[in-house]
Amino acid sequence: MNLNQRQQQILQRARQTGSVAIEELAAHFGVTPQTIRRDINLLCESGLLRRFHGGAGLPSSVENIAYPARQVLHHDEKRRIGRLVAQHIPGQSSLLINIGTTTEEVAKALVDHADMRVITNNLNVALLLSDHPGFEVIVAGGAVRRRDRGVIGEATIDFIKQFKVDFGIIGISGIDMDGTLLDFDYREVRVSQAIIANSRKVLLVTDHSKFGRNAMVRLGSIAEVDMLFTDRPPPAAMTDLLAQAEVQVFVA
Repeated sequence: MNLNQRQQQILQRARQTGSVAIEELAAHFGVTPQTIRRDINLLCESGLLRRFHGGAGLPSSVENIAYPARQVLHHDEKRRIGRLVAQHIPGQSSLLINIGTTTEEVAKALVDHADMRVITNNLNVALLLSDHPGFEVIVAGGAVRRRDRGVIGEATIDFIKQFKVDFGIIGISGIDMDGTLLDFDYREVRVSQAIIANSRKVLLVTDHSKFGRNAMVRLGSIAEVDMLFTDRPPPAAMTDLLAQAEVQVFVA
């Protein structure tokens, strides 16, 4: 889904203030309230905002967008990110890949690589790569989350701790403007923390909508990331943090 300029600005205003009002937006943009309602409905259907009487606010910080919706949300951007990441992963590498629709796009882009070893707690990634003869795919044990086929739990963490890989590839649900990495499920977060701790280089893959997005569980800091792959230049405040932490930024 591609947002037009007005819809992007509505979303930006909501992130700055926490909520937006239809009448106020109509006056600001010089359009009818019906036009703004259509914009709001689109943003709410995509999970980017949550509707209330007379306006909309940021979505819940305690529950993520449903997996089928995330699969199509910003799909072109995620696909570009995946292709760019694949260009920076040499053959004969070992990888840890976590749960997420963007990491799944990375997996799709890696299929032409040779002699790869992939450890993952994402059954979708395992299915994407296991048919290719140049890959050895190792699936972490644990409890399978039905909604997205992610594997989580203490057994998953213990399994990942057995490895030390070349690249850890992680997705994220939100990045606070102070550089805090955020997600919704503390069990998933603990697995991602184990991936960070057991990777020589950490690659964070995230589309632009995650900057400033709320989620309730703290994963870590942007300073723990070596390379950030996204589809637009990060906000100015985030750019300063990334520079201070010496994080390499790649824009697809």
